[in-house]
Amino acid sequence: MANGQSHPVKLYVLNEDKQWAIRGTGYVTSVDEASQGVSLLVTSESSGSLLLESKIEPDTPYQRPKDTVIVWSEAQNHGVTLSFQDAAGCHEIWEVICRVQGKDPLVNITQDLLNDVEFFDETLETDNKDALPKCELGELKQISSFVVSAFSSPDNKRKVILKLENENYIKKILRLLNSCENLGYTEGLYHLHTITKGILLLNKMSLFEIMFSDECIMNVVGCLEYDPALPQPTRHREFLTQNAKFKDVVPVTACKLREKIHQTYRVQYILDIILPAPPVMDENYLSALKTFIFLNKLEIVHMLQRDDNILPAVFAQLKAKSTDDDKRYELLLFFKELYTFTQTLKPENKDALFKTLTQMGILSALKTVMSLDNLQIRSAATDIFSYLVEHSPSVIREYIIEEAQQDKDSNLLINLVIKQMTCDTDPELAGAFLIMELLRSLLDPDNMLITPRCERSKFLNFFYKRCMHNFIAPLLAASSEATFKEDHIFGADTSDKNCFNNYQTAHLLGLIVEMLTFCVQNHTYYIKNYILRKDLLRNVLILMRSRHTFLVLGALRFMRRMICLKDEMYNSYIIKGDLFEPVVNVLLNNGTRYNMLNSAVLALFEYIRVENIKSLIAHIVEKFYEKLEWIDYVQTFKGLKLQYDKEKNRQSQLRERLHSMASSKIRFRSARVLEEKEVCLKGNTDEGEERMPPLEKDYDKCMDSKKPKENVNLRKKTSSGDYKFTFSHSAGAAKETGSPTGSTDI
Repeated sequence: MANGQSHPVKLYVLNEDKQWAIRGTGYVTSVDEASQGVSLLVTSESSGSLLLESKIEPDTPYQRPKDTVIVWSEAQNHGVTLSFQDAAGCHEIWEVICRVQGKDPLVNITQDLLNDVEFFDETLETDNKDALPKCELGELKQISSFVVSAFSSPDNKRKVILKLENENYIKKILRLLNSCENLGYTEGLYHLHTITKGILLLNKMSLFEIMFSDECIMNVVGCLEYDPALPQPTRHREFLTQNAKFKDVVPVTACKLREKIHQTYRVQYILDIILPAPPVMDENYLSALKTFIFLNKLEIVHMLQRDDNILPAVFAQLKAKSTDDDKRYELLLFFKELYTFTQTLKPENKDALFKTLTQMGILSALKTVMSLDNLQIRSAATDIFSYLVEHSPSVIREYIIEEAQQDKDSNLLINLVIKQMTCDTDPELAGAFLIMELLRSLLDPDNMLITPRCERSKFLNFFYKRCMHNFIAPLLAASSEATFKEDHIFGADTSDKNCFNNYQTAHLLGLIVEMLTFCVQNHTYYIKNYILRKDLLRNVLILMRSRHTFLVLGALRFMRRMICLKDEMYNSYIIKGDLFEPVVNVLLNNGTRYNMLNSAVLALFEYIRVENIKSLIAHIVEKFYEKLEWIDYVQTFKGLKLQYDKEKNRQSQLRERLHSMASSKIRFRSARVLEEKEVCLKGNTDEGEERMPPLEKDYDKCMDSKKPKENVNLRKKTSSGDYKFTFSHSAGAAKETGSPTGSTDI
């Protein structure tokens, strides 16, 4: 099968009223099948579906009345017309037809045509005429065809847009809605839907300015209600006018601002609710409409920032004691709506808005409403606080430090946020999870890179001194001696909020332990001091007796994170506190079951073995090896014992070597002292006793060893064979005698 080149066309068919109606726009191509012959196929431009399949018969009459049009009639009252975008495409298809029928391509008529096709000349004039169809009920069908024709080619689209821009045409079309509804003209309403939707899909900003004006926008919504594909019209106007009411939380005196807010909401509704979902991978779908909404939101934000009354009035009412809870909640919803507008803003515009809000006191206003008992208000305030933290955590940290310097009480904004987390009543703790992420963002060193080092230290020092005890309060309550009873261990009282077997409490404790694990990894100095001072690991490991495996694993991860730092202070703390005992008990209680808990505990011991953390290996083997040696399905504990024995042998050999070296040194010193004493004793014998003179080399050694001492008698043989005693003097004695030595004959 051979396919020819495809060409853009509009397909017209002759209906029962002898009128040419557009069937659709698409692409025509010739297909040559060996068994079936040559056929013309027209596929839809939008959906790719097959609009026409027509076999070129040898005796079917074809006509080319214009360079861009081919007309034929396949049967009685069944005329077909192809209107090409360019003459070249028309000429190529015409050559295919003439080749099949054996005609010269220069002719414009291959056979005698049926009379029905003469109607097409009139239709072509309507399709290509310069004037627009009149805005009348009887012309709605022609107007619909005119708008739809814009999608046949880029050229046609430009022409249609130009004609719609230059005329006061769209407003006249939309005014026909009331007439059609009053007359019950359903077909006209369907045409209005096609026309309105087609104009929107032209994706032209200048047309949107007309359609979304205050005069036209509700008529646009009304036209879009009458979708021919739906059995009943959708009441969008009723929803926008009755259900979606605009609330003045503060008086908006600027009419332009009010109108812009109304317009933006309605256009967003048209985009999100009424119009069909965008095609997959089509990034340009209604891009101009999205830009229109973006520019509107940007203008609203700028108007609010320039208005000297609206935002200050909102903050004043939030802080006022006389404001009732319903009003406060509406004011907070105003800020949430404002935040949704900022999501499409550029970073510099968003920065300017948040800077304005901070200067006006939004954080102090949030602190006021967070201290109230109304859960709905506190939740809305927390959402707004999360927006601020997400945008600029450094600004929040600066405010917290300034507040702490001014307010020495514990009623700080950050503590109110923590209280909101620990007192969350949601069984799934959605709010608590959000707040934990906020705290993680505030405490993340990666978010402090632009902050001076002294400021980072100041904030972390403040947090561990004035906030951490509030954060871990549920942990201390669940692991205290007063709460930790036998019924809690075995899960008899799971309704008790202080019991870690209660699911909601366990979930909260899991979040707290996860945050503490993050702190161990990122705040080495501060969290270490806190853990050692509060004996915090012991409280965390008590949670390993919970029946909730996720909480047990969280506690185990916390301990492993400490061990992974290879800090001997942590190791010494674990050893002295005998804090491996809860871990070993969990492993033994788990028995031979192969599950995540078993794997996590074994992975901890395997890490210690692989990293060869000697102090922990010695503690584990000496304290727990007898309990663990039966576990032979992994080689972890045998490996720990092997490393322990190897290290013990190495230490023993080292001690023996040191002892041997010390003994050798002592023996050497003792022998030397004895030798010196023996030599000296030989020189101090009785005068009458005859002694043999020492060897020359021994004599020199003896002399050298006695130089510092005085009055040591040594015998020396004279030339006559007698012995003469000499005396060694110090420098002072030499000066007194006038000579370095003196001699006396015996």
